[in-house]
Amino acid sequence: MKLFALILGNLLFAFAAFSQTAVNRVNRIIKGVVLDSLNNQPISYVTMSLKDASPNAEVIKNTLTKENGEFEMPALVGKFYTLIIASIGYQSKTVYLKPSDDNLGSILLSSSNSQLNEVVVKGSRPTVTQEVDRISYNVQNDPTNEAKSVLEMLRKVPLVSVDATGNIKLKGTENFKILINGKESALIAKNPSDVFKGMPANNIQKIEVITTPPAKYDAEGLAGILNIITKRNIAQGYKGNVSTRLNSIEGQGINVNATLKRGKFGIGGFLGFNNIIKQTTGFENSNQIMRPIVTNIIQQGINSKLGDRVYGNAELGYEIDTLNLITGNFQNFNGNTRQSSSQYSSEFRSEDKEISKFYHLQNSELANSSGFDLGLNYQLSFRNKKDKLLTASYKYLSSLNKQNIDVDYLENSNYGAPDFKQLDNSGKREQIIQLDYVNLSHGIAIEAGSKVLFRTNFSDFQTLNKSTTDYILDNFQSNSFSFHQEIYSLYNSYQFKSDKWVGKAGVRLEVTKVRANYITAKGPDDPDYNNLIPSISIQRVLNSTNNLTFGYTDRIRRPTIRHLNPFVNRSNPKFVTVGNTNLTPMVNHSFELNYSNFKKGSVNVGLNYSFANNTIESVLSVGADTITTTTFQNVGKNKRLGLNLNTDYPVTDKLTININAQLLNIWLTGTYNAQIFNNRGLQGHAFIDNSYDFGKGLNVGFNIGYESRFVMLQGKDNDFYSYSLTGSKEIFMKKATIALEVTNPFRKYRTIDFYNRTSDFSQANSAQTLYREIAFSFNYKFGKLKGGVKKNKRGIINDDVGGGRN
Repeated sequence: MKLFALILGNLLFAFAAFSQTAVNRVNRIIKGVVLDSLNNQPISYVTMSLKDASPNAEVIKNTLTKENGEFEMPALVGKFYTLIIASIGYQSKTVYLKPSDDNLGSILLSSSNSQLNEVVVKGSRPTVTQEVDRISYNVQNDPTNEAKSVLEMLRKVPLVSVDATGNIKLKGTENFKILINGKESALIAKNPSDVFKGMPANNIQKIEVITTPPAKYDAEGLAGILNIITKRNIAQGYKGNVSTRLNSIEGQGINVNATLKRGKFGIGGFLGFNNIIKQTTGFENSNQIMRPIVTNIIQQGINSKLGDRVYGNAELGYEIDTLNLITGNFQNFNGNTRQSSSQYSSEFRSEDKEISKFYHLQNSELANSSGFDLGLNYQLSFRNKKDKLLTASYKYLSSLNKQNIDVDYLENSNYGAPDFKQLDNSGKREQIIQLDYVNLSHGIAIEAGSKVLFRTNFSDFQTLNKSTTDYILDNFQSNSFSFHQEIYSLYNSYQFKSDKWVGKAGVRLEVTKVRANYITAKGPDDPDYNNLIPSISIQRVLNSTNNLTFGYTDRIRRPTIRHLNPFVNRSNPKFVTVGNTNLTPMVNHSFELNYSNFKKGSVNVGLNYSFANNTIESVLSVGADTITTTTFQNVGKNKRLGLNLNTDYPVTDKLTININAQLLNIWLTGTYNAQIFNNRGLQGHAFIDNSYDFGKGLNVGFNIGYESRFVMLQGKDNDFYSYSLTGSKEIFMKKATIALEVTNPFRKYRTIDFYNRTSDFSQANSAQTLYREIAFSFNYKFGKLKGGVKKNKRGIINDDVGGGRN
């Protein structure tokens, strides 16, 4: 805590230094708010230039609008002025001010091809925007958002892909962070695709791919950050929608999204439920073990699973007065999965081909994933210093994963293993305190902040072996593990802009203290470590329709409870999985170069290169009794060179084509069990979506996608392709929408497979998945809203642990 006190003291001293600015000796304030003329949404960081009304006068003051579009500028009483308003993607506007023109109210800007800070895709419904450090996909401007889930919509987002089993990848890797409204969320405590499969895309405003995260973000997430921003409405009243969905694979679901605003108080959010129908598929595993005698293991079986999930999000705000704002948020997720399998396993030597060991087992598993988080923020504005903002935030997050595994041997020949049960309760708890300061003046944005995070990862696991009459605790496979982290952070960043350049640079210091222990045994070593993380992003506007963006940053990947958990999962006794409590963090160095053209539609082409040592890799080995163990080790060196393409092109006023593609060259090296592994290869994805607007609320789309095999240290995983047809129609005076989507209609199942090969073994795994999918949805909008829940401008951004699939 001494270190935190020192950081906090330095930060408060910096705040005091920043605040020592001269007070303008004026008693006139020109103020207003800048809005988009098309959707009446506020436009942030618009350049406001104030000049004397006389001809050829020079600019006497510049400022930027805040994130809510508001601005204030001091001026002299009794003078005439000219106010010039300019922003990327909008036509510049000049306003002539008389001495009495102080409150300008709402100023509307119309779209254009001109650019300054943000490049906006031109067209009647722009979908992609390019900023200095991120690319955004505007889901609400996609005409297919009423028919698709969030997971399906992610396939269209630049640099993002979704594989056959629903795993989300950014730049071809699962090592990234997913945030909801800039914060870590209980909604995605275990596996984000579980929620996104059932959540309608019309819940989402836009999806940001933060390719070069600035210093205010925690340093975790190797490939970057995926920020899901939910709908935000503006004004007084109430508004919402109800969405129902019936899916041949994911079952039925309902989602309610609503916002209520009364005076200074507002609340908004969504609540959803999905009931996953029973899914029955087949699987096959094979392993040829080379030493000491060539031995083969063949497994075949049938797997069934079903479940349900409930998720919710709520945000509220209360404006004490014009300078003080209190906001809060709450999110919750609860998912249950019931899974069973019937498995036949045979083992034989290649030389005689006679079965030496055989068993038939019945495996049943009950799993529950739950989590909730709540946060409270206090925001302070300054009466005479409107460009300054101070925010204090607190957040508590808890997530829990429970597994109850029951394995019974129905037949057993020369295997000699008893029936057994396994229980595992694992998860994490976090408390976060954060202080943020922002100062926007003279075209430069200065940000500074401090954060302290207390995290505990834990696992309490037991194995019970069946005796003649009862189950007996196995002390060698039962334990309680906890892993504590204290992370103290301090950051500072600057952003500047001019007619042709936008730049953002910063640095973040993170001090991490670690303590790990077992209840019944000594824990691993506790290495503390420090990281100084730089970040820099530069955008060069070449002309009115072209720009170049460059970025560099370092990113950290800390191991999660999935990597650390020492619980040995024996649900398949011949292929077990276990975490590694001795893992250490890794640092990734990342470079980005992107070219964007917005003359007609949008074209984004980018190069990215990254390299890291001591990477955390999934590794396999064969031990006693021919059991294959999968775990994690810091054994890899990883280099990745990628080329990405994204275009949203209006072929006609009715037909739009979206292409999202990426090609990567991967180099992986590592040493494990005294063997040197070198694996390299190409991997990538391509997704093409066509949308045709017939008018009168009728829209039809067709898409096709492909993702290649994923390069791993000891092998490769599956590739897949898919195609679908969607249609949506507005009804009831545009208050409701019905939608139908058919995916892969000509095959009920497909087989996904992956393999691992070393000098000791050659392993192949395959499993069926349901392929044909038919989904029907109905969405109804209700209410009338004139303003939404006011949100604080800054708050806790918790993204320091390894993300992607858990």
